Amino acid sequence: MIEIAGIDVPRVTDWLVANIAGAGAPFRFDTIVGGRSNLTFTVTDVNDQKYVLRRPPTGSVLATAHDMEREHRIISAIGQTNVPVPETLGVCRDIEVTGAPFYVMSHVAGVVLDSQERAEEHTTPEQRRVASEHLIDVLADLHSVDIDAIGLGDLARREGYVERQVKRWTTQWENSKTRDLPAVDEVARRLAANLPTQVGVSIAHGDYRFGNVLIDGDRVTGVLDWELCTLGDPLADVGYLGVYWTDPGTDEGRHNDPSGLDGFPTYAAMLERYANRTGRDLSNINYYRAFSSWRLAVISEGVFARYSQGAMGDQDVDQETLDNFREGPELLSAVALELLDKN
Repeated sequence: MIEIAGIDVPRVTDWLVANIAGAGAPFRFDTIVGGRSNLTFTVTDVNDQKYVLRRPPTGSVLATAHDMEREHRIISAIGQTNVPVPETLGVCRDIEVTGAPFYVMSHVAGVVLDSQERAEEHTTPEQRRVASEHLIDVLADLHSVDIDAIGLGDLARREGYVERQVKRWTTQWENSKTRDLPAVDEVARRLAANLPTQVGVSIAHGDYRFGNVLIDGDRVTGVLDWELCTLGDPLADVGYLGVYWTDPGTDEGRHNDPSGLDGFPTYAAMLERYANRTGRDLSNINYYRAFSSWRLAVISEGVFARYSQGAMGDQDVDQETLDNFREGPELLSAVALELLDKN
């Protein structure tokens, strides 16, 4: 039997048959490449029915990270709304099954546009424009969800989001860093010294971008990767999108985001559409972009540390990718400082 890091095949097979309606053994488990935190697998049963299984990394993780039950709860609740998410099918809390809790959800049709090459392969310029509009509309819809009505009112504290996040990621940096980077500390200091007034309380996805949604044609069919989700300031998600977004005709783009190609709107156009849909004031958006860039620097360091420690199972990573994660914190903290200087 082929061994799969993170999956005890006999025990997970027994659990799937007992807990997922209609699932038939034997199952094939294929790692979904691209995730840099939790491990995600496509599970195909004997009838070619596909499911998706999520579990934490196999190595040591921070105590509050990678909470599968929490992620399952969030997706289940949001499934009651018009925000497109996979259907949750079951959650396993028994760590004896495969070493950690995990959950199973439906397999949703679509492609992740996590590079310009993928966008060129799967979309036309017109589809990119419409898909971008739908991407920001879905974010606006998420931010308008009544958190109490769907049972997420107690997910987290409602106020002081940015202050809490700055404290959390400052601590995360101290726990995950592999070296000292004064720029990361300087951004943290400046963010804490200039906290914005929270514009409202909403579900904050925490990692919203093309790389974490499924696109079928020109529509978002599923929003994925909810592990950073909490309650808080909706502008944090809008600012985070700006960390990844590249305007068409410019050369400075992220390798894992498709924007910048012909057809994609400018970030300013995305902001205008969001503001028109929600009525929110985005004049302080550079603060949120700086915060998001800095937070991504901390996350990048954590991913680099986990890969270095072998905590990501059998996902192969080339030296270039590893170098990108090592260099990410320095580059992203520099971007954050530039944005704060503009603010």
